[in-house]
Amino acid sequence: MVGGGQLARMTHEAGIPLGLKFKLLSDTPQDSAAQVVSEVVVGDYRDLDTLRDFARGCDVITFDHEHVPAEHLAALEADGVVVRPGRAALAHAQDKGVMRARLDAIGAPSPRHRIVADPADAAAFAAEGDGFPIILKTVRGGYDGKGVWFVRKAEDAHDAFLADVPVLAEEKVDFARELAANIVRSPHGQAVAYPVVESRQVDGVCDTVIAPAPGLSEELSGQAQELALRIAKELDVVGHLAVELFETRDGRILVNELAMRPHNSGHWTQDGAVTSQFANHVRAVLDLPLGDPRPRAKWTVMSNVLGGDFPDMYAAYLHCMARDPQLKIHMYGKDVKPGRKVGHVNTYGDDLDDVLERARHAADYLRGTIVE
Repeated sequence: MVGGGQLARMTHEAGIPLGLKFKLLSDTPQDSAAQVVSEVVVGDYRDLDTLRDFARGCDVITFDHEHVPAEHLAALEADGVVVRPGRAALAHAQDKGVMRARLDAIGAPSPRHRIVADPADAAAFAAEGDGFPIILKTVRGGYDGKGVWFVRKAEDAHDAFLADVPVLAEEKVDFARELAANIVRSPHGQAVAYPVVESRQVDGVCDTVIAPAPGLSEELSGQAQELALRIAKELDVVGHLAVELFETRDGRILVNELAMRPHNSGHWTQDGAVTSQFANHVRAVLDLPLGDPRPRAKWTVMSNVLGGDFPDMYAAYLHCMARDPQLKIHMYGKDVKPGRKVGHVNTYGDDLDDVLERARHAADYLRGTIVE
């Protein structure tokens, strides 16, 4: 696996019961996954020679992130390295302009959009629709709200063009909530779909995920799952695909983003599904039969634990575990920094209000924002 973050850490954990030998290319020895994987190569994924050396002896390469340069992926594939998902699929997660063009070509519903050249062009895009506000995104490199600007007037658009990266303009969607459809697809075309979830954001970062999305009609849920499965097939995705969606106030779904790796909106599956997203990602990239994605409980809630001003989160274990013996805590081994994702908690049960309260209390207590 290329990338040493928490996704690699949890994917490695899922591979242990299968007896897999897991090799990691990590930026530093202190990265989340590097702390727990036995075979770690420390190096720069942006260096082709490093990637080639790392790939020797590997049966398959997969990823913790989408940032490996496309030309390096092409070189690995030309060398005969099995890369899953492949370069052609990953291009749609690496470049939002490429993604939007391909989604348009296959008829997937998206917000109104186009590439814009400068602030004046962004203003023209706004005028072509309902006016400001609009959303500007750099086509490459953005995540967790980075590389995204909420633009209320032309003068606010200047910063988006400073990075010398193409900029995608999108209409500001009047959405009721954000959803995510998570699916896993294998090389021979088997695919499974998890329940569609509601994803709640705070300051552009995922805060809480509710599985399944409360109040979502069977019709719209089925449309979202079918859409994600069709995108995966059309793009030839192998492994986990997260399709982030807007549910509009008039009852439609629109594609917001794609991620071709295990995803924050699927962390609930570790404790809430028969087979987790991580276990199914491992199965998919090894072309093994996929596992059952069905939920184990009526409701599962995942809450991210963000760093705050209270660095000793581990002292909070005693309180959280004693208060809620069913609570599942997943920490990433990261240094605590304000706003940084350092872990998550999962709760489950039959009463949604209770499950939400338990998850929120545990996440806040671990962060130190509440003390009782």
